Amino acid sequence: MIKKIIALVLFVGLTYTTNAQVETPQPSPFSKVEQKVGLTDVTIEYSRPGVKGRAIFGDLVPFGKTWRTGANANTKITFSNDVTIGETTLKAGTYAIYTIPNKESWDVLFYTDSENWGTPRKWDESKVAAKVAAQVHEVPFNVESFTIDINNLQSDSATLEMIWEKTFIAVPFSVPTDEVASASIEKTMAGPSINDYFSSAKYYFDSGKDLNKAKKWIDSAVSTSEEPAFWHIRLQSLIYAKLGDKKGAIKAAKRSLELATEAGNADYVKMNKESIAEWAK
Repeated sequence: MIKKIIALVLFVGLTYTTNAQVETPQPSPFSKVEQKVGLTDVTIEYSRPGVKGRAIFGDLVPFGKTWRTGANANTKITFSNDVTIGETTLKAGTYAIYTIPNKESWDVLFYTDSENWGTPRKWDESKVAAKVAAQVHEVPFNVESFTIDINNLQSDSATLEMIWEKTFIAVPFSVPTDEVASASIEKTMAGPSINDYFSSAKYYFDSGKDLNKAKKWIDSAVSTSEEPAFWHIRLQSLIYAKLGDKKGAIKAAKRSLELATEAGNADYVKMNKESIAEWAK
């Protein structure tokens, strides 16, 4: 018995040792920046190397060569809307940021393949969605950790900024705030959509709430559509029936049946036929 207990203790200890993982600080810690610019969400994910007494630009990071712009996996930037950088429109999505540092200016490149560890093994120029030059500014103090930030926030623009050692660059970009806001205003002022009416009516019907409101909403969904959906009209027939209007329910069910037949939806054909037979009694 004692031997079995000893064996069990050894097994548990061995298992714990095998599964345990040592945690130590990363030399280039991961960082995430989230910033709303106007109505556009901008997210940056990158790792932050330190100077650590080294000469950086022109030495550790050579001039004239493509740099991952940070450490570890490539730096990523994500835009929730299309943005304009320089004279180029970048579609909403995620891009890797690569840079080519030089003494007087940097080239900043937005690369469509964002899943690389550092620079791609094979550079594909066709994946460069935008390229912009940024002037180098020398700062009068030493910045130990590489830093990317978004500043100069306006309702329709901002600057993507990078600073490390004694070097600072900024890349202006603009966002479609007026376009997004105008579209939102027009949609809201135009009133609920057909799907809004349908969803509201279905919720009230399913929840046993005010059926007169549900009727009003489903009638709006059906009447405002040039080609009403057969499932919308099916719900209309059910609401009419629930309110005691069997004549209106049968009329709606026949229309839903016709459209469901044209669409080849056997389930709705069957349900409408059964309902028509029931309500006609």
